[in-house]
Amino acid sequence: MTIFDWSFAWHILPVLGHASLITVEATLISFCLAAVLGLILAILRIAPSPLISVPTAVVVEIIRSTPLLIQVLFIYFGLPRLGLVLDPLPAGIVAIGIHYATYCSEVYRAGLLSIPRGQWEACIALNLSGYDTFRKVLIPQAIPPVVPALGNYLIALFKDTPLLSAIAVVELMQTAKIIGSQDFRYVEPITLVGLFFLIFSLIAAFAVRHVEAWLRTRQGNA
Repeated sequence: MTIFDWSFAWHILPVLGHASLITVEATLISFCLAAVLGLILAILRIAPSPLISVPTAVVVEIIRSTPLLIQVLFIYFGLPRLGLVLDPLPAGIVAIGIHYATYCSEVYRAGLLSIPRGQWEACIALNLSGYDTFRKVLIPQAIPPVVPALGNYLIALFKDTPLLSAIAVVELMQTAKIIGSQDFRYVEPITLVGLFFLIFSLIAAFAVRHVEAWLRTRQGNA
């Protein structure tokens, strides 16, 4: 019996390819949630009022300091006790999005705090509202330098999607385990899953580098 059966691998490839769509969907939606929520958390954390910044910092550190798997299980099994019931995939997306939002918030915060203080004071002197200050002046300068770090979190988030199998989301890794348990062959599905993750991670890394280069070009032309 061969270690790797190519005919079996080709046979299960379409099934894994279809399951990979669930993984990619969970990754993209979770990252969009993390990117938007992370920016909000970063702005709240640098707010001048301790009544806003301190509770935000506590929430961020609590989420960052607890395992993602625990958070996935809590949202799926715990929130129904509070009257909020989510299907497995939405629950997993929310959990991953919130978890990585706390990491993205630290990246955004570093970018915002790197802007010279004089620009903040100039916005105040020009009587710009807080919304216009962030939207027109601070955020456009803070985001380009942190794109590589955000890209790293995108790839890390993608590689954490197999944790969704703990709440019965039939994503790529769960599909591979099901195939292995049915056919008693795990080498082929697990190997193909590894290749899927490698290929998608390389594509994501290439896309991030492209976005980074585009932002540098845009800044140079501005």
